[in-house]
Amino acid sequence: MFFWIAAAVLTLGACLAVLVPLTRTQAGRDADRDHDIEVYRDQLAELDREAARGSIGESEAAEARAEIGRRILRLADQQSDQASSSGGRFTRFAGTAAVLSIPLLSWGVYATIGSPDLPAMPLQARIEQDPEKNTVDELVARAEAHLAENPSDGRGWDVLAPIYYRMGRHQDAVTAYRNAIRLSGVSAARETGLGEALAASSGGLITSDAQAAFERALALDPQFPKARYLLAAAFMQDGKPDQAVAELQRMMEGLPEESPWRDVAQQAMRSVNAEVEREQTATGPTREQVQDAAGMDDADRAAMIEGMVSSLDEKLRANPDDPAGWQRLIQSYVVLGREADAVEALGRGIVAMGSDSDKGAELEAFGASLGLKPGEPEKE
Repeated sequence: MFFWIAAAVLTLGACLAVLVPLTRTQAGRDADRDHDIEVYRDQLAELDREAARGSIGESEAAEARAEIGRRILRLADQQSDQASSSGGRFTRFAGTAAVLSIPLLSWGVYATIGSPDLPAMPLQARIEQDPEKNTVDELVARAEAHLAENPSDGRGWDVLAPIYYRMGRHQDAVTAYRNAIRLSGVSAARETGLGEALAASSGGLITSDAQAAFERALALDPQFPKARYLLAAAFMQDGKPDQAVAELQRMMEGLPEESPWRDVAQQAMRSVNAEVEREQTATGPTREQVQDAAGMDDADRAAMIEGMVSSLDEKLRANPDDPAGWQRLIQSYVVLGREADAVEALGRGIVAMGSDSDKGAELEAFGASLGLKPGEPEKE
């Protein structure tokens, strides 16, 4: 009922704002003009008296009479224009009818096709209705209302935590998982869920707290695949592919053949191995690898070094825009004592980078730090 009263008051106010200008009658406007004309006539009479007393000259009096006469004529013209353009009583009636018909028509249409008798359904009433009729948001609100009254219900927090996570409310999921662990005890699933929520709330970065949660989950259940997979992802994120592969292998060993996690683990292992191979191809041999090769016999050392250096050289010929790769190649030649090859590689790298570019200047400075100049092998 309150809604209808408020709607009626607002509609009335809007109609009055439009109707008030229409209620001003022509008689009112004529009265204003008659008053102005009377004032001008008094001015004419006063002007005649001033002229009779000789207070002003005849020429000045004539000019003043002409000005007052023009003002009177202007008022008469305005009255004529308004009378021809206003339309009189019919115009006011038509305007009033148009303004009043809009709310009446809208109310009539709503009464015909709307549902004015439908009872209100506030949030609390929707929450208390049959759960099967609730939306997800209403079910969450229902669970939150229950937990507000029963904060020690560990089962409630356990149910709500993954729902928060799927809704993107990651910080709320962290709180819910921690409450579930505090009230219902630790489990591999709860610790893994907590780690996932911590990582998601950090923008996808597996923090130390998230990794610790995965490790606690595996301590409770070493065969829990989700925790093992996410721990491998944490190692890969930290640049530890060997540990990541080891975790994935452990995961594979404990999985049954029909487990869907087996395909996930295999795909992850292929991705890790491909990434490691790509990094090795891009960077070539390190100083430590070359130095280790110095302890081999000549044939083994030559085979190892040639294979790594050749692989890096082919990579740079196919993709020369790799400053770090050129530095690796030059450094390898210097460690092997092949200064001429190092200088030649330095020259090729500067040309590939562009001698006038920042990358070319950086590579030239790197060569200078090793005592090399482009095109000039170091003399013994």
